[in-house]
Amino acid sequence: MKIQEFIVVEGKDDTVAIKRAVDADTIETNGSAINQKTLQRIKHAQQKRGVIVFTDPDYPGRRIRAIIEQHVPNVKHAFLSKEKAIAKNGNGLGVEHASNEAIQKALREVYTPHAYDIEEIITREDLIMANLLGNPQAKARRTRLGEILMIGETNAKQLHKRLQMFQISAEEFGEAVTQLNLEEQHE
Repeated sequence: MKIQEFIVVEGKDDTVAIKRAVDADTIETNGSAINQKTLQRIKHAQQKRGVIVFTDPDYPGRRIRAIIEQHVPNVKHAFLSKEKAIAKNGNGLGVEHASNEAIQKALREVYTPHAYDIEEIITREDLIMANLLGNPQAKARRTRLGEILMIGETNAKQLHKRLQMFQISAEEFGEAVTQLNLEEQHE
């Protein structure tokens, strides 16, 4: 699998994992110490071939993703669930621990945010009705919904934003919520 865009990762071990799974060029942010020079490289890469941000499914990864989004509009996003990014020994979480198959799947399901004004398809009321807000199980349900839709783990505000940003349709959202409900019934 060859990837045209540059893949932005956090560190050297992530680059090794990406290159093991696909044929791609990477840019490393050196963890959450992302600086102006690195942001300039990412901007340049975006202009030349495009960029896919593929950071770890944890707070520092989400922070790096947000910084890049703020400085380099219209980058694409690939997400891994925490389960797919946990080290075999249970000590560690990150892209570097994911299987080749998980990395390839995440890169096949890349999301591109829209640059124009985004129409609100799924409302906050829809999130409340789906028990994704204001419910004791809301956090766990949001985590699983993020896995199903491949948009990453979010808090309530981020979920609403990502559903809009990635233009998740009402049908996709409904199918994901139905799957989530069925999984909970079979637990």
